[in-house]
Amino acid sequence: MFFSGEVAWVTGSSTGIGRAVSVGLAQQGCRLVVHYNRSKSEAQGVAEEIRLQGGESLLVQGDVADAEDVQRMVGEVREYYGRLDVLVNNAGSLVERRSLEEMTEDLWDRVMNVNLKSVYLCSQAVLPIMRERGGGKIINITSVAARNGGGPGSAAYATAKGGVSTLTRALAKELVSEGVLVNGVAPGVITTPFHEQFTPPETREKLARSIPLGREGTPGETAGAVMFLASSWANYMTGEIVEVNGGQLMD
Repeated sequence: MFFSGEVAWVTGSSTGIGRAVSVGLAQQGCRLVVHYNRSKSEAQGVAEEIRLQGGESLLVQGDVADAEDVQRMVGEVREYYGRLDVLVNNAGSLVERRSLEEMTEDLWDRVMNVNLKSVYLCSQAVLPIMRERGGGKIINITSVAARNGGGPGSAAYATAKGGVSTLTRALAKELVSEGVLVNGVAPGVITTPFHEQFTPPETREKLARSIPLGREGTPGETAGAVMFLASSWANYMTGEIVEVNGGQLMD
């Protein structure tokens, strides 16, 4: 196993990548903090899956873009586990595809809040509890959209994820002296409810054909990169963005 009882909080644990990361970390020996905002039954399903596999989890609910909710959830983690070793800032959403002409200030702010503000709030909130143990790992889920500008109607989302990538590097520089290593994972086209909700089937088929590997990725393939960065195998990595996109973009 990669881990031996470390505590990991995965925001947006209910479905897709968050679910795969939570279950994967638990299988590798982490104790989990499973988070949801509205998807209670799905999050309970993740917690039950972890339990059935012999793992341990705490279920927390709250809005990761609300400072009071975030502080309360970190308090619940402290009370239950007394420690936090890994934070995976996974919560995010495109919210709605909207062109620049159709974009409203309210929608723009909602996209920024759930994708970017949440990373700032959660990272800031866990710093004291990580500092107490001499460090930790923060892994931010960004996106291929941070580099290519995203698809039609996703300017706000792509901009927010670009901010996540930049914030990842900034926090890596700032927090390394605290023993906190900050890295990111940038998924490409992954088979999740995200694309089922926001991307038409014909667009997904066209995208898949354009990817060198010839298919969409799976949540588990993204989770593998997250688990590596959370493990001791990545103790000499900070400020990196690991691209998981099947060759869609290459440097």
